[in-house]
Amino acid sequence: MFDNDSRLDWRKIGYYARSTFAVLLSLAVLIGGGWFVYSKVNDAYLAWRTEEDYLGEGKDPVQVVIPRGASVTQIGDILVEAGVVKSTRTFRNVAQQSGDSDKLQAGRFNLRTELPAETAFDMLLDPANQERLWVTFPEGTTAAEQADIIADKTGLAVADVTAAASDTSIYALPEYAQGKLEGFLFPAKYAVGEPPKASDILATQVKQFGRVAEDMGLEGRAAEMQVEPLDVVTIASIIASEVSEPEDQPKVAAVIYNRLAAEMPLQMDSTVHYAVGRFDTVTTTAEERAVDSPYNTYKYPGLPPGPISNPGRTALEAALMPADSDALFFVTVDLDTGETRFAATIEEHNANVALFQQWCQANAGRC
Repeated sequence: MFDNDSRLDWRKIGYYARSTFAVLLSLAVLIGGGWFVYSKVNDAYLAWRTEEDYLGEGKDPVQVVIPRGASVTQIGDILVEAGVVKSTRTFRNVAQQSGDSDKLQAGRFNLRTELPAETAFDMLLDPANQERLWVTFPEGTTAAEQADIIADKTGLAVADVTAAASDTSIYALPEYAQGKLEGFLFPAKYAVGEPPKASDILATQVKQFGRVAEDMGLEGRAAEMQVEPLDVVTIASIIASEVSEPEDQPKVAAVIYNRLAAEMPLQMDSTVHYAVGRFDTVTTTAEERAVDSPYNTYKYPGLPPGPISNPGRTALEAALMPADSDALFFVTVDLDTGETRFAATIEEHNANVALFQQWCQANAGRC
């Protein structure tokens, strides 16, 4: 049997229990309502975000080309068309708010489809995502051969490159070039802008020749040698066409100067190749050596009227600083190793030619 105090305690307990339940119920309603409101607001935010932007880390790899001079809006349009971003407006806003929109560059970029605009913008600024288009011109290649290289590497038509080379007045050629590009398209590795433009590539090569020539002091050193600057470039072009080993180039230069001084015809096969437009062999035929062309140094004395290829720095340096040698002849006796032998007499030279002929017999179809 319970006393009055015990009943009073149970009443209190019941009261507190009901109060606690009411509070918990109220909190549950508030929390539930808050969660409901939060969910609705969050859903609305996500709907707004996804209407103008993608979420996540992107999907499929895609390569995008940004042309020179493209505005932020134009870049946004390109990205939308490629499926990279969802909205040009969102991309433009991200770029403008970043303060780095002026750092966007032309080029070819490896991105992903369905990227958030901010991620796409950051990827465009990261050099690791840029794939540069490069064109490499070996030393001793002709303008025609370089046109083929440009076409092969850039997708431009050879005719477009030839057309770009036809008006030489737009290029920064030295006066002694006499308006001709041959000899002044400096061979090197060049990064090409997007989209590729033939005249830009040629202009870059000509400017590079100018920088190298100035750095070498070409005109001043030619004057000290009492040689015309164009003759230096022409001699260098023959050197570059005849041998590729840097240590042999000053020796070939000496042969050229020695033969000129002795009033001997140069008889360089490379000049005949240029005259007949044939560059797939190192030898010439009797018929080719008889062709009537001012570039044929078997038929005409002295230097050809201009360069026969585009020399690099080592060939130009060799033309300005020939080896101290009395050699009048040379022949490359091994096309694989590039071994070249020099001779001061015809007897020595004939012995070297015999070595070359032996190599040709052992390597059918190579000569």
